[in-house]
Amino acid sequence: MSISKELLDILVCPKCKGDIKLTKEEDGFICEHCKLKYPIRDDIPVMLIDEAIKLED
Repeated sequence: MSISKELLDILVCPKCKGDIKLTKEEDGFICEHCKLKYPIRDDIPVMLIDEAIKLED
C-alpha cells in the first residue's frame, strides 16, 4: 500500500491532534503521545478513537 505524501501531511491523531507516523509494516498510524495505533483496513485509515489499539509502554 502506498500512502500519499499529501495524506500524511494532513492526518493527525484525532485524540490529541498531534503528529502520527506510519508503522514500518504500513498497517496503521501511531501516535506516540497517546500510545495509540490507528489501523488501516482495505487501504483506508480508520481514524476513530474507539477503533484505536492501545500500545504497550
